[in-house]
Amino acid sequence: MHYLYGLKGDGPLRLAATFGSEQQLLAYVRWATLQDHGDHRGKFEQGSALVGYRAWENSTVPLTEDDVTAVVHNPTPSML
Repeated sequence: MHYLYGLKGDGPLRLAATFGSEQQLLAYVRWATLQDHGDHRGKFEQGSALVGYRAWENSTVPLTEDDVTAVVHNPTPSML
């Protein structure tokens, strides 16, 4: 399992979505990124799992206590 986290300013990481592979996660982030500000920061597509966040992080282990069943698994652009 691969975990995608969003970050708003100086706030805590929040689980945004989960993916079956790193390739799926990175492809989704590429699609969702409207403006790339470098170092995993940017502006993200409305309707994407990253909307409202300023940065993202990924991991193969949970980094927070967020409920994985509360977020979408393997989101795709066609899910909008």
